[in-house]
Amino acid sequence: MKNQSNYVKVASHEAKKGEFDKCLLLYSGGLDTSVMLKWIQEEYNCDVIALTINLGQTADNLEEIKEKALKLGAKNVIIYDAKDEFADILLAEAIKANADYQGGYALSTPLGRVAISKVAVKVAKENNCTVIAHGCTGKGNDQVRFEGYITTLDPKIKIIAPVREWGMGRQEEIEYAKNHNIPVKQKANKPYSYDENMWGNTGEGGEIEDPKLIPPLKNILQWCKTKEEAENQEEIVEIEFEQGVPKKINGTKMKLSDLIHKCNKIGAKHGVGVFHLIEDRLVGLKVRGVYENPGASILIEAHKKLEKLVSTREENELKTFIDNKWAYLTYAAKWYDPVMYHIHAFINSQNKKVVGTVKIKLFKGNIDVVALESKYSLFDKNLATFEKNETFNQNASAGFIEIYNLAQKTAFNVYNFEDELYKN
Repeated sequence: MKNQSNYVKVASHEAKKGEFDKCLLLYSGGLDTSVMLKWIQEEYNCDVIALTINLGQTADNLEEIKEKALKLGAKNVIIYDAKDEFADILLAEAIKANADYQGGYALSTPLGRVAISKVAVKVAKENNCTVIAHGCTGKGNDQVRFEGYITTLDPKIKIIAPVREWGMGRQEEIEYAKNHNIPVKQKANKPYSYDENMWGNTGEGGEIEDPKLIPPLKNILQWCKTKEEAENQEEIVEIEFEQGVPKKINGTKMKLSDLIHKCNKIGAKHGVGVFHLIEDRLVGLKVRGVYENPGASILIEAHKKLEKLVSTREENELKTFIDNKWAYLTYAAKWYDPVMYHIHAFINSQNKKVVGTVKIKLFKGNIDVVALESKYSLFDKNLATFEKNETFNQNASAGFIEIYNLAQKTAFNVYNFEDELYKN
């Protein structure tokens, strides 16, 4: 398979043939990276070191991935455990930021790319590699994330992106793999591609791509039961937070990576955290994906409601705006932009008082926060009750209404906007 003739390398960070004899490949063991492990050796005539990073993905057998890479000619295979670093640094921030891009996507892949890029630069330096290869397409977001982050962390590192160069489509890759005895999971009747870490599982390809088709979830989902197959008995889960980070589940203290895995298992059997999302990509494409993030959905919903309880109306309004901006920047490969440091400073400041316990009811795909308490709660029973009490001075309400409504009343009676609005 030769380079597609119309691909020309124009960026200064793209590596060219003859400039290197060794490269570090970000290796998942899936279709793209398995094909390219073989392809890079032939096309660039160089040695390949495969790097597989453990971010808590469950579908992968890391030892099998290592053996597969060695059989395909890798000079060395490095398995790097980054589970706790990923959870304690990146996912803790995601929870505090109520991570949500465009309606349900908890940003598992964008956050994973930050972690992978950081490890890749570290491992490349340790192995004297000046070139890193990734398996992203020229139509996706991940090429922007990997190349942007890697060259930010070390501007001397060069990149090769074989999928941009070779011009093969999904079915052509499957055929290439068959011809080169490369075992892959994808088949013609199940052509889905997945990206998984402990925070979520993203499915693309096949019927998922076309919005007019109904994705056959029973054939697609890898973690979760469908709502129809979910448990028939509701379950109450209690999460305890300290400064915005979950520390206990049902009274048992756990490190964050284990707590997330626990929530994934509980949420999956209740079919929660499954979303069909029409997604705006960075490169201008509109695509659809099926996202499974049961644990993330549980923890974010619990956190969001607790945060709301301990914050004022103005804080909650601003936090909603900040969270949305955080999500768009995280999605858009801007993790190391200085603005993110300022945003995190605000988020962490507000989350100092997000302390307490939340009870969540899970049933047939639904997540409902049913009870919560905090020592910083702004709820005052004496003020909020509809029963008779002397704490809230209702005598002051009418005067408040008169002053509060003054501008609206004055403007409306000067010019009746309602008549203008409905006159046609």
